[in-house]
Amino acid sequence: MAQKSNTTHKIKIKKGDLVKVIAGNSKGVQGKVKEVLIDANRAVVEGANIVKKHTKPSAANPNGGIIEKEAAINISNIALIDPKTGATTRVGRKVNADGKIVRYAKKSGEEIK
Repeated sequence: MAQKSNTTHKIKIKKGDLVKVIAGNSKGVQGKVKEVLIDANRAVVEGANIVKKHTKPSAANPNGGIIEKEAAINISNIALIDPKTGATTRVGRKVNADGKIVRYAKKSGEEIK
């Protein structure tokens, strides 16, 4: 059983972000983040880490068979794509002119929507 760490990490990647896989079998794949699993420190990225799942026949899938779906990737293996330059970047947090805390791309300084 996986042990839960007692250190809290701030995950800087959110659902809907455009990211690039920087390590693993899907290295180089770009896609949007579908889901972030905070407790497991993982994220599901469109088109990356495709696994085959064998399914029994059910009401939703009468024939059963093998389904290909995206599996979760560790957060450390994905990097955010800079909205300005298109290169991978790290994410920072700062207070903007309105007094709100926003995320920004460290390479270009561009605010991340």
